[in-house]
Amino acid sequence: MTRQTARSVRRVLPSWCVHAYTTAGVVLAMLVVMAAWEGDVTRALWLGLIALIIDGTDGMLARWVDVHRHLPGFDGALLDNIVDYLTYTFAPMFLLWSNGFLGTGFTATLLAVIPLVASAYQFCRADAKTDDHMFLGFPSYWNVVAFYIIVCDIGQAGTAVLLLTCAVLVFVPITYVYPSRTTAYRPLTLVLTAVWLVSYAALLLHGEPAHPLWLWISLAYLVYYTALSLRLTLHRGRGHHRVDQSA
Repeated sequence: MTRQTARSVRRVLPSWCVHAYTTAGVVLAMLVVMAAWEGDVTRALWLGLIALIIDGTDGMLARWVDVHRHLPGFDGALLDNIVDYLTYTFAPMFLLWSNGFLGTGFTATLLAVIPLVASAYQFCRADAKTDDHMFLGFPSYWNVVAFYIIVCDIGQAGTAVLLLTCAVLVFVPITYVYPSRTTAYRPLTLVLTAVWLVSYAALLLHGEPAHPLWLWISLAYLVYYTALSLRLTLHRGRGHHRVDQSA
């Protein structure tokens, strides 16, 4: 291997490693489906947590190694969308459907399909991610929705209302925080997101019934995330594109 070839390999290898890291999500999606089919809901949720961690960190790694410059012919954003659709939408909906959380028969099928169709639309929107790094419309966090449906045991009626509400919100022009990229309050958001991931793991370790303390910590993060998203949406509507982090 010549010195020039060695330098070229050193430049592109980190980028390929990041893409391989992202691609691991496809494997995890398949493992979630397998666990769901076998009725092992807890294993499926653990695998979903790993997928969340990968998705939350691969973008930062990609920007760090500058994959766009070193591998301009490979569309990492498209890969990320494919992986996200499988891990955030398809696998969790299959988990809910196959384990009876959606009921049975046509109603269950319909409740599984509606989020899939809504997210397919959202993933194809050119403006799904805004210029100031927000998600436009409910950002297809169906894996998170499925987690709370299972952990909180909200019942089939509550599940139906929650799924249909989130599906409608996909089309409502509310912007949602992109935890790793939204500038406003990003340090606080990253810390609280890490705490939320810990609470996710703690709830799985505790099993049923859900540990009250960890459940409240987990739900408190959702309140923070929703409140910040609504606040930033209002500020964008007034013509402000950034909010002072010290506010």
